[in-house]
Amino acid sequence: MISVAGVIGTGLFLGSGQSLANAGPLGLLLGYSIWGTITISMMVALGSMISHLPLPGGHIALATRLVDPAFSFSLGWTYCLNWTTSLPVELAAAVVLLHFWSGTKKYDALWITILYAVVLAINACGARVYGESEFWFGSIKVVTIVGLIVLGIVIDLGGGPEGERLGFQFWKNPGPFVQYLGIQGAKGRFLGFWRVLIQAAFSYNGTEIIAMASGEAKNPRRTLPRAVRRLFIRILLFYILGVFIIGLLCPSNDQNLPGVAKGQSTAANSPFVIAIKRAGIKGLPSVINAAILTSAWSAGSSNLYTSSRSLYGLALSGGAPTWLLRTNKFGLPWLCLVITGSFGLLTYIILVSDPWTVFDRLQTFNSVIGLITWWGILATYLRFHEAVKIQNYQKSIPYTAPFQPYLSYYGLTMISLVMFFNGFAIFLEDKFDVGRFIVSYLPILFFLALFTGYRLYFRTSFIDIRSIDLDTGSRDAVEEVSAALVLKSQHVFTIRDAGSDGRQQHGPKGLEEVYIRLSKWNRDGLA
Repeated sequence: MISVAGVIGTGLFLGSGQSLANAGPLGLLLGYSIWGTITISMMVALGSMISHLPLPGGHIALATRLVDPAFSFSLGWTYCLNWTTSLPVELAAAVVLLHFWSGTKKYDALWITILYAVVLAINACGARVYGESEFWFGSIKVVTIVGLIVLGIVIDLGGGPEGERLGFQFWKNPGPFVQYLGIQGAKGRFLGFWRVLIQAAFSYNGTEIIAMASGEAKNPRRTLPRAVRRLFIRILLFYILGVFIIGLLCPSNDQNLPGVAKGQSTAANSPFVIAIKRAGIKGLPSVINAAILTSAWSAGSSNLYTSSRSLYGLALSGGAPTWLLRTNKFGLPWLCLVITGSFGLLTYIILVSDPWTVFDRLQTFNSVIGLITWWGILATYLRFHEAVKIQNYQKSIPYTAPFQPYLSYYGLTMISLVMFFNGFAIFLEDKFDVGRFIVSYLPILFFLALFTGYRLYFRTSFIDIRSIDLDTGSRDAVEEVSAALVLKSQHVFTIRDAGSDGRQQHGPKGLEEVYIRLSKWNRDGLA
């Protein structure tokens, strides 16, 4: 349930409303569909690498092995920052949703404190409480999105209290596209569609965890294709169908959508709530808003859990100070939890600004960081693909990603373009927005500064393709060591030397070589 609900969040429930206002129903649908293909390109690439090299640390450890330690260091800190900044994004979204009932900013400090305290409490109780809460929160999210899609179809076909059949009337009036910032013609329509891509990146952010978990499964040849198919179905069902329904039920010029009426920051910004209110269904908007609120709450808790473990992983790998490795008697990395949890204090910026503006800025910042992570994964895969080809390793890879390397080049190119042009609107408006410029491009400068600084200090360089190690810690090598241990327990002294050219090794000498390699893997943290 947690993995199914993991691809559903406030990006779909709340952020899609702004995308509808910026691009129209067809622009919204195209943006989410294209970003879905980019997600698939990243998923299959990461899955192929993880299936062969299931290293602790996932794509961060792979970057060390396949690219450059400096690249891994900067990617690791960027990934940690990705999840750390997700917490205030979700808390801000929750405050926006609470305005549905309060209708005022008067109680924002109270709402933030309550939401923040519950998220911290869930994580402080450890993995068991976190997992149990995520299961129930995830169940609510899945039931909510499925129910909204079914309800949307019923309303569109005339099953609402008003009995009006909507069909595609909002695709005709106000139209399938929006002239972004009032720019007329094809240029305005294209810019509206392009603006959707950066918001869709936030919605899809985090799906890389599914590929990593599937790649580390017992039988990746079977589990990875299945995981990709399931992700494709989830994208099609939850996102593509979800935004399609939004475009049918809610006009892009509705005054409650963000960006249409300036100063609006109520929960009516959720296009699903707007659609239900327009259909005249009394009472249900509050129920749906409450369900969407639990989605933001759940996402905040999940992001804090992941960010604290990411920081702990950085400390384990030597990329962060060792004092961060301190845990309590239950194994909880409490120092990492305190540090990453403190970023939730950024949500209090709402008290001196508009809640929707804060959510939008933090969402943009987090989206760009997520784009850097995916860019790094695809860049790492291209090195992996080239190394496998040069070293003639194709038959040893448990799962071969389809359409390579072209699919990865497609994903890498699209992500690069979106990152570079994500702040284009700043240069089109009459007044230069310094805040939006910072959140749009600071993450890129942060990554480049870390990479350059590490390289200059440690004098590292890119690893030569021909010398990339595709053996140590690979699935085949680990399985051979496991087989050797079984044979030892049975007092059998005829084994196959792990990682050798396939010749039989007889007697204790062969076993000794295996144990030496196994000890090395344990010492390096790769076993």
